[in-house]
Amino acid sequence: MDTTSTYQNLGLGRTRSEQLETSIIRTPSQASLSEASDGGSTTLARKTSLGKLRSVGASPGRSRTHIRKTRSAQLNLAELSGGAGAALSRASSGSLGFSFSFTGFTVPPEDIADSQAFSDEDIPEDIEAGVTKKVHMEPTLPIHLKFTDITYKVIIKKVRTTVEKDILNGITGSASPGEVLALMGPSGSGKTTLLNLLGGRLRDPLTTGGSISYNDQPYSKSLKRRIGYVTQDDVLFPHLTVRETLTYAALLRLPKTLSKQEKRERAMDVISELGLERCQDTMIGGSFVRGVSGGERKRVCIGNEIIINPSLLLLDEPTSGLDSTTALRIVQMLHDIAEAGKTVVTTIHQPSSRLFHKFDKLILLGKGSLLYYGKASEAMDYFSSIGCSPLIAMNPAEFLLDLANGNVNDVSVPSELEDKVEMGNLETQTRKGKPSPAIVHEYLVEAYDTRVADKEKKKLMVPDRIDEDLKSQLASPKREWGASWWQQFSILFRRGLKERRHDYLSWLRITQVVSTAIILGLLWWQSDTSTPKGLQDQSGLLFFMAVFWGFFPVFTAIFTFPQERAMLNKERAVDMYRLSAYFIARTTSDLPLDLFLPVLFLLVVYFMTGLRLSVGPFFLTMLTLFLSIVAAQGLGLAIGATLMDVKKATTLASVAVMTFMLAGGFFVKKVPAFISWLRYVSFNYHTYRLLIKVQYDHITPSVHGMELDSGLTEVTAMVTMVIGYRLLAYLSLRRNMLHSA
Repeated sequence: MDTTSTYQNLGLGRTRSEQLETSIIRTPSQASLSEASDGGSTTLARKTSLGKLRSVGASPGRSRTHIRKTRSAQLNLAELSGGAGAALSRASSGSLGFSFSFTGFTVPPEDIADSQAFSDEDIPEDIEAGVTKKVHMEPTLPIHLKFTDITYKVIIKKVRTTVEKDILNGITGSASPGEVLALMGPSGSGKTTLLNLLGGRLRDPLTTGGSISYNDQPYSKSLKRRIGYVTQDDVLFPHLTVRETLTYAALLRLPKTLSKQEKRERAMDVISELGLERCQDTMIGGSFVRGVSGGERKRVCIGNEIIINPSLLLLDEPTSGLDSTTALRIVQMLHDIAEAGKTVVTTIHQPSSRLFHKFDKLILLGKGSLLYYGKASEAMDYFSSIGCSPLIAMNPAEFLLDLANGNVNDVSVPSELEDKVEMGNLETQTRKGKPSPAIVHEYLVEAYDTRVADKEKKKLMVPDRIDEDLKSQLASPKREWGASWWQQFSILFRRGLKERRHDYLSWLRITQVVSTAIILGLLWWQSDTSTPKGLQDQSGLLFFMAVFWGFFPVFTAIFTFPQERAMLNKERAVDMYRLSAYFIARTTSDLPLDLFLPVLFLLVVYFMTGLRLSVGPFFLTMLTLFLSIVAAQGLGLAIGATLMDVKKATTLASVAVMTFMLAGGFFVKKVPAFISWLRYVSFNYHTYRLLIKVQYDHITPSVHGMELDSGLTEVTAMVTMVIGYRLLAYLSLRRNMLHSA
């Protein structure tokens, strides 16, 4: 029997994009009838009696109607016996308990009334998901992705020479709405690089080649809001709950046309659709914080992207680190997302056989070269046609990865390779009577280039029938924001407070500050300032306070941007917010938390050590310390943003703080003229002078040779440092973001 017809009989020959393009809207009474497709050559029986209603709606600018089908329609149920077929269909459809409504289409009331209810006893959530209140979202804009002869290389600069290393060599393929395209290959084959190129994240003309089109249009900034990208690493804030994470994403990314309430409802819809209701109030967790499971974290990452109703969804190894059952649920979820009219492209490392058969199209990479592109269901037939077939029963994905690695154990060797084994160079060309991996790779690349490559390129040369309105929507170079600048600032400010309150108000940090305050209080217990010696002793306490609240904030702030670099890159890549809104919200959200510990410190030290007992001096002392903290924090932010490396930043901060402390005016009274300028850029020096003035201006006009003036000079210098260090931090951060982009 012909191989193609065999796969068509199994319901795998047709891609999901072909299944989506059905121009007949059927009523429930007609759903069980067979209908002809592709000119009547193939007949598929479609059953919709499972009660999982699929939304029906027209894509913009098209007269055809895209119909979301149930998962049971992937199999030809006409060939299955009645009861067994229904049971299999229910098992397939109910395996996850998810119901997706990403496009925002609505079902007519008469269809709901005439349809049967979902009857699986073990998954009652589907009934609730079917009637969930939905926020109106614009219909999915279909994106036909095409890429031809994609190349990518990295330039390695050595001391005297520059070396170029090829990562991708002439990759060609496509993906249409309703399809799941899988990128397979061993580690280092270029899967993630290709995914980054398709997502528009690598666009250096010096290192990239080939063409990538979206509805026959090149990449533009407006596509950022049409593309969802799920990274391999789960980049999430550990102290936010699932609901808070998705709600903040909805508030920042959804269009301005939606109200805050509608955005919050959209976040709750996604939680319901992803099956995250049970853990919606659980913290995400991280290395040191217990939180949700690995599968739930991955679904939250996917929810962060599908919340904007993307037309193209890219995922980098979404099943890595998950058990086979959880991985199947994730891939089945991608399957349902594609059925909603979206284009899904995912890299996959080593899928099980069940996962492999969920994919519509497959690209197999080996050492950056294309070994196969086509329907996943036809991959085994293709490799059999070139003489490579498994000698034992094995997982198709395992067989393909063995070939990509050049491993032909338990694989029939083509006659061409056998001839090379027999003809010689056993040491370099063969290994234990088998062709070497290099020879196998060369043969597979050559076989694809001669048999398939030209035919596939000709198919991609044919333009898609896409309305001009759809093309114009993708061609707009204008950047679109989901919220105004002020809304972005307020949302990020609230998010920052919730995320970092756990660190700032941790018992470890509170214990550190309180214990230090108690030790100081005991050492300077009710110190006497009536004598010069007592005044000198107490001035040492004031200097320590200036140093401590200069040192402490610096080494807290230098970790800010290096630690959040991954999150910042991820969110900025999708235009979630403006960098200026993030920077100001990030730095100001720390201020309320920064004020708590100094107040606690001062309440202990001030009264134990017998400092000037008056309301005015107490609050002036607190204000001086707060000014010192903000200035020191600015220095830490500037160092961290400039270097973006924790080790380098810590080293530089140590040198800077030590220098400022020595130039602070307590240890050295007569500083050489050529280096005396250091004290004027030292916040320790100005803080110390202000504290001395607040405590002793009523006693003596000078302390340790320092004249106590009005203090206006010190305040002006501190305010200048607060603004100057932060401006330097912002400019350094912007430069680093532009460089990484």
